[in-house]
Amino acid sequence: MGYFWALMSVLLVSCAQLIMKWAMMALPPVEKHDELLAAFMSATPGAQALIAGLLAYVFSMACWFFALRQIALSKAYPLLSLSYVLVWAAAIWVPWLGESFSMGKLVGVSVIFLGLLLVCLPEKNR
Repeated sequence: MGYFWALMSVLLVSCAQLIMKWAMMALPPVEKHDELLAAFMSATPGAQALIAGLLAYVFSMACWFFALRQIALSKAYPLLSLSYVLVWAAAIWVPWLGESFSMGKLVGVSVIFLGLLLVCLPEKNR
């Protein structure tokens, strides 16, 4: 059950990152205090998305607490790197984020994923 909570945490934090990226693109710049406050006061989609992203972070942390009770830290902590892989892949596939693909980034993300497998797979499976 610990791995379930860890994976839920990773999925929630990955969604939070993507939602907050969109929110920051939709909201006025932080320097424009009046416009930003007006966006929150009128509950624009960008403001709602930012709140949703922050809530996803909160729920992610709750899942993480449950995971840490059941999984060794040496196994649990590397699972967080899976969110780097998921966010990168989603950023490439979701057109409204405008991220570009490059072989260098693919190699970097592949190294992260390979490291995750080496840490999390049982010794007999390697």
